[in-house]
Amino acid sequence: ERIERHDGKLNAVVYKAYDEARAAASGDLPDGPFRGVPFLIKDLGARVEGWPRTSGRRFAQVAADPDDSELVRRYRAAGVVLAGKTNTPEFGIPGVTISERLGVCRNPWNPEHISGGSSGGAAAAVAAGMVPLAHASDGLGSIRIPAACCGLVGMKITRDRTPICEVSDGALGFSVHHVVSRTVRDSAAMLDATGYAQIGDPFQAPAKDGPYLAEVGRSPGRLRIAWSTETPSGKPIPEEMQAAVERTAEALRHLGHDVFERGLGVDYRLLYRAQGLASAANASANVTRWVEALGREPAEGELGPLARRAYEAGKRITGNQAFWGFQELRLLNRQILAAFEDFDVFLSPVMSTPAPRADWLDPLMADTREFDRRQAATYGTTPPANFPGQPSVSLPLWMSKDGLPIGMMFTGRFADEATLYRL
Repeated sequence: ERIERHDGKLNAVVYKAYDEARAAASGDLPDGPFRGVPFLIKDLGARVEGWPRTSGRRFAQVAADPDDSELVRRYRAAGVVLAGKTNTPEFGIPGVTISERLGVCRNPWNPEHISGGSSGGAAAAVAAGMVPLAHASDGLGSIRIPAACCGLVGMKITRDRTPICEVSDGALGFSVHHVVSRTVRDSAAMLDATGYAQIGDPFQAPAKDGPYLAEVGRSPGRLRIAWSTETPSGKPIPEEMQAAVERTAEALRHLGHDVFERGLGVDYRLLYRAQGLASAANASANVTRWVEALGREPAEGELGPLARRAYEAGKRITGNQAFWGFQELRLLNRQILAAFEDFDVFLSPVMSTPAPRADWLDPLMADTREFDRRQAATYGTTPPANFPGQPSVSLPLWMSKDGLPIGMMFTGRFADEATLYRL
C-alpha cells in the first residue's frame, strides 16, 4: 500500500512482486534478524530468480534470471521478504537516477529534485517509508550520494566485504553491495548477516573483530578526525555546505575527539585521469560481453548518451593506457591510505551541493560535456574511498535552507567499519 501510495510521484520501484512477496510472508521464513521485513533489490547486477533485470538499459535486458546471486540468497536467509526492484540509471553510470528505460526517480523531500544515483530508487523508497532498508551498491558514490540526497544512512563497505554480483562489479574493485537504511542499527545488522567471504573471491576483506551490531552505541574512544572541504576542481563549495561541515567538526570536538583541518593530499586531476581510463575500458568491455552473448551490436537508440560514449571511448583505449590507469591508481591509493596513518577518520561533505533539480542534472541531455560539467560541480569527494576500498558512510546530519537533506561523509581506515559504526 505504501509503494502504491507514493510510487506514482517518485518512480522508485520499477518491478513489483506483490503476489510472490505475500506468498513468502505467509510461508516458513528463515529466523534471521530481519524476519518478515519487506525489502527491495536494486535493478543493477544482483540476480533474483525469475525476475527481470534491466540495469536501466534498453540493450541486453534479462527477461528472467535463472537463479539468485549469492548476496540475494544471504538477504533471504536474513528473513527479508523481497517485494520488488528499484530504479537505477543505465549501467549505473551517473550519480542521478534517470534513464530512457526506467524514467526519472524523484526525491521524496522535493520531487522536483534528484534522489541521487545510482541507487536512487532504493534511497527514494526507503526515505518515503515504503521499506525500512533496501539493497544498494556503490562504485563511485552510488550508496552515499543517494543517502545524502534522501536523508538516510549509507555505508559503503570495505571492498569484497559482501559478495560481488557481476563480473563488471569485481573487475575494477571499486564496487560494493550493501544497503541504504533509516538507522545505523539496521545497516550494522544487515552487514552482520551478509558480510562474510564468498567462496572464490580472490580479494576477501579482513575478518571483523566481532558483530557490527554490538559496535552501535559503544564508545569510539578519542579519535583523531581530519576534515576538509577540498574539491577536485579546487573551487570552494557553497557557503551553507561549508557551514555544515564546520558545524559537524565542532560537534565532534564537543564529543571529545581531536579534530583538525587537513586534506588527503592527493592530485585529484591525476587521480580522475587514471580512473577514467580504467573505468572507460571496463565499461566498454562490459558492453562487449553483451555484444558477444547476443551476437550483435547495440542498435541506434539502444544505448543512452553516456553509455554510448563510454562504449566507443573504451574501444579506443589501448591496453597500455588502461594498465597505466590501473598502475597510477595503485600508486595514488598508497598516498590515500598513508594519510590515514595520522588520523582515524576523514570528514568531508558527500556532495558539493544539496540535491539539484532533476531537470538541471539530466544524463539524457544532448550535450554530454555540459552534463559532465554539472555533475563535476555536484560530486567528486566520494570516489577516493572506492579506489583503495575503504569503508565510508553518509550520515544525514543537516538540512539545507530549501529543506533538503545534507549528508556528511565519514571515511575510515581499510576494513574498519567498526569505528565508523561506533562513531
